[in-house]
Amino acid sequence: MSNFAIRVENLGKKYLLNHRPDRDHYALRYAMANGVKQWRKRLLHPRQRIAHPEIEEFWALQDLSCEIQQGDRVGIVGRNGAGKSTLLKILSRITEPTTGRITLKGRVASLLEVGTGFHPELTGRENIYLNGSILGMTRREIERKFDEIVAFAEIEKFLDTPVKRYSSGMYVRLAFAVAAHLEPEILVIDEVLAVGDAEFQKKCLGKMETVGKDGRTVIFVSHQMGMINQLCNHAFWLHHGVLIQQGSPQNIINAYLESLNKGGSNCFMSQSSLTNKEVYIFSAETVNELGEPQKQFAHNEAICLKSRIRALSWVRNTNFCLVLSDRQGRKILTSEYPLDKIGLKIEEFDLIFRIPSNFLQPNSYHFGLYLHVPNVRHLESISDVCAFTILDFGSDFSMYNEDVDRGCVFATFCEWQVNV
Repeated sequence: MSNFAIRVENLGKKYLLNHRPDRDHYALRYAMANGVKQWRKRLLHPRQRIAHPEIEEFWALQDLSCEIQQGDRVGIVGRNGAGKSTLLKILSRITEPTTGRITLKGRVASLLEVGTGFHPELTGRENIYLNGSILGMTRREIERKFDEIVAFAEIEKFLDTPVKRYSSGMYVRLAFAVAAHLEPEILVIDEVLAVGDAEFQKKCLGKMETVGKDGRTVIFVSHQMGMINQLCNHAFWLHHGVLIQQGSPQNIINAYLESLNKGGSNCFMSQSSLTNKEVYIFSAETVNELGEPQKQFAHNEAICLKSRIRALSWVRNTNFCLVLSDRQGRKILTSEYPLDKIGLKIEEFDLIFRIPSNFLQPNSYHFGLYLHVPNVRHLESISDVCAFTILDFGSDFSMYNEDVDRGCVFATFCEWQVNV
């Protein structure tokens, strides 16, 4: 008999999208006009079925089936709108599925949004007991874990303060501490951990790993591939509500990121709403040394990021900053260019940043682009754009890929010296 913790069978979730203009939704004139239109259609076409184009069916999940074993730590990846959060809400019994069914073995603790399950007027102490009761714990069980929860959340000084006065980071620390320490059989966590600082995230990952080793099940959604790869022993890839693939985290992450990297160009273009900014990034894309758009590069090719900047009115001391990250979410390098060097009369220009050949390991990478006046203000922040892949087309390291490139970032030629 299968030792499963969660069994999902033909799961589907449908929402009805209302396309009526918001400003007229409750207006009497809209109701009257719509009623006249419907009456006229029925009069002219009595046997024709009247459609309702303002109402659209949207399937957030479609025919999803899977089985998660007890003790598994499962990461779920996918783009925004893929159905990840919808799946977690159904697993947490917050929303009901439209089709199919889910079988759960044991209590489920969820951490989906900052402050979910907390009463803002109650203190931290009172909310610990409230959350524990919601999870089905007895008062004695909560008291047994109380000191551990408070120590983990690091809120001793604010334990008797109403949580409405907590920062988002304090909210998350307390909510995670309660969810993880009250010994649920299934722990469900959304991207909410991104609110915490780096030290707290490290503590959470360690706690979730311990929970999994204790035989309890963890379901974890994150856009940080490094967390998924470090924490989980299994992964799902969702796309438009469909389970595309499941398997080892590394294989799923590779397949998912490769799907983001398909096509000839990965050009970022600003939205029209940005044109009222004083200085903004109009476009950006990776190109080869001939200036041709390209997303996949050989290990011995240089990678160029071509960014077009527009200035409606110049802001002095503005710097263009970029951050290069790899598929695991690790920040590899950062670089800045002071725009004052160009001159304050130019309204539009290109900046080209070059990464030399034989520098980065074969992997997938992406950029974060920023405009800011140092120590004064941020003008623009654009994350996770211009993704590209480096492929090994026969370097000296290619035969050692299984051993050498694991955890490595750079594959560059350095100076060696021999003294005899």
